[in-house]
Amino acid sequence: MRTVAKALLVATAAMSVAVAPLAAPPPADAAPLSKILVFSKTAGFRHSSIDEGIAAITTLGARNGFSVTATEDANQFTTANLAQYQAVVWLSTTGDVLNDTQQAAFESYIRGGGGYVGVHAAADTEYGWAWYGGLVGAYFASHPHIQQANVRVETTAHPSTAHLPSTWTRTDEWYNYRTNPRPAVKVLANLDESTYSGGSMGDHPITWCQNYQGGRAWYTGLGHTEGSYAESNFTRMLLGGIQWAGGAVTADCAPATGVTDLARGRPVTTTSVEPGTSHVGANAVDGNPGTRWSSAFADPQSITVDLGSVRDVQRVRLVWETAYGRAYQIQLSDNNSTWRTVYSTATSDGGTDEVTVQAPGRYVRVLGTQRATQWGYSLWELAVLGS
Repeated sequence: MRTVAKALLVATAAMSVAVAPLAAPPPADAAPLSKILVFSKTAGFRHSSIDEGIAAITTLGARNGFSVTATEDANQFTTANLAQYQAVVWLSTTGDVLNDTQQAAFESYIRGGGGYVGVHAAADTEYGWAWYGGLVGAYFASHPHIQQANVRVETTAHPSTAHLPSTWTRTDEWYNYRTNPRPAVKVLANLDESTYSGGSMGDHPITWCQNYQGGRAWYTGLGHTEGSYAESNFTRMLLGGIQWAGGAVTADCAPATGVTDLARGRPVTTTSVEPGTSHVGANAVDGNPGTRWSSAFADPQSITVDLGSVRDVQRVRLVWETAYGRAYQIQLSDNNSTWRTVYSTATSDGGTDEVTVQAPGRYVRVLGTQRATQWGYSLWELAVLGS
């Protein structure tokens, strides 16, 4: 991390940011976005990308019909002043940035229907203000060095993620959080910790939204690097978050509920069945713990379940028989031909493997590449948990 801050630059359209307005017009019951506040006061580490962030958001406003006021003055947090803004963007703020009176004014603003957008170090802010901790969703804990990782988009039914691919590979500083926000928020994207070093959460939300005490809150852990604000995918995601928080577009940000076994009784295909047996693939998804799928005694082998439509897959549970896979991958596909590997291991020791996935897909495939015994791959249960 750098410790030397650049001078504050409030740039306008002079900075070129490749971003396009959202294609869909606002719903009839949503008011057009007209004015937002960008707040970037720091009382701890200061991100050098704040300047680029202000410039990018200003450009987004110019191209999408809303004005942007940028400030580091906490005195702007009064009931009367905040009332003119449809959303307030906390852009990599750090530390204790508001006094008690200013905090009360912001709480009143949100409870009155205002919008909050938190970017990156907004989660490294106001640790002593529990109300704010609930608003942002989770506090920062740690981060490894800047590196490339895969972001897995959990839903495209939100204006901030509608344009993104299911797997988005990019470079940033990846935050670990003190708690997992998933029970209270709608997770829009998560990190695949197998694609980088230093992740410590397992299930690792990185972008989310929620309805909070009368207002709307959207947060992303992305945005540490200066280059982020010249990425069209990132700036368009930020635009969608601002538009939703400001009430210009609508989306469901209720926490996910109703997790079930999506594989139960669904069609299954396998590369093989152990010769001379009735251990067919359907046995792994029939809910009967006494039946199993067993493959031929060779590598590689796979079992694939068709969920019927693209679903939000949260976890995959594999219950192995004595013969199990030492090395295998869990893969997802929307079309049964192009596959995304969401989990890989070469050290499985059998028993029950409970694997966090948090990614969308219609087809779920377990691809075994190395048997642990002389026998085949043998599964009592293949459960796909999600909604």
